[in-house]
Amino acid sequence: MLFKDLMLDDSLLKAIDRKGYATPTEIQIKTIPVILQGRDIFASAQTGTGKTGAFALPLLQLMSRDKTGSMRQKAALRTLIITPTRELALQIAENIDEYSHFLPLKQVVVFGGVPQNKQLQELRTNPDILVATPGRLLDLMQQGYINLEHIQYFVIDEADRMLDSGFLNDVKKIIRKMPVIISIKKR
Repeated sequence: MLFKDLMLDDSLLKAIDRKGYATPTEIQIKTIPVILQGRDIFASAQTGTGKTGAFALPLLQLMSRDKTGSMRQKAALRTLIITPTRELALQIAENIDEYSHFLPLKQVVVFGGVPQNKQLQELRTNPDILVATPGRLLDLMQQGYINLEHIQYFVIDEADRMLDSGFLNDVKKIIRKMPVIISIKKR
């Protein structure tokens, strides 16, 4: 199977090719079509198996195809990805930068342990995607710098590790600040 068989847009296929990837991994084969259908997933795979691509590629496609361009004009944050560590946040952000190279989407990464001034400047650029660690995200939300009311896509990366590290209450606080999305599927 090739990436084009997963029905990804040309701009994403060009970015994948630019990274030197030839074929999707098992986790990508299983998750990309499901996410492209707008369905929620819960997936687990070993480190180094392409998990970031498994969720980032279809999310980038869904966001770029979003017909409600008014969301972008309103400069609304549409995707939130939370992860337990600064290293993982930076790694995810780097991959998203590479995958979205040919797309008009903007992302910002925020994490603790560093002064927030540079991160605040980047947030003022009105990103579409935010990659964050829970502590810094909650801190910036409490200060009024981040609003989650327009979030359409939400990813908890390394959920098991995050919950093992005691982030359950932080994750619950974050989820409570997002819009309630009700989907009704006709049978």
